[in-house]
Amino acid sequence: MPQDAALTDRMRRALAGHAGITEKRMMGGTIFLLNGHMLSGARQEKTGTRRFMFRIGKAQEAEALRNPAVRPLMQGARKMGGYILVAHDDCPDPALQDWLDRALQHVASLPPKT
Repeated sequence: MPQDAALTDRMRRALAGHAGITEKRMMGGTIFLLNGHMLSGARQEKTGTRRFMFRIGKAQEAEALRNPAVRPLMQGARKMGGYILVAHDDCPDPALQDWLDRALQHVASLPPKT
């Protein structure tokens, strides 16, 4: 994920105050983790499109993809199940918080990392 400092800072501010959040440089960007599990991130695509990434889980994916602002996260030709991208322009602060709440709920339900 190519680094986008402004999007990363926006995500960092939205996650401020949540316990168990850490950051890790991965895939050329900053990924946010909850208790060691990938939670969210920010990316700027080669086209210049700026998007947030959220790990909402496979159970919520189909519903989320009905939203025209949402795209599946792709790694090459492979769709990463349970992960979505939301365009920055379609993600004002209330929407950002909603997507983060969904991701936090999902990731908090995962078994502890060992």
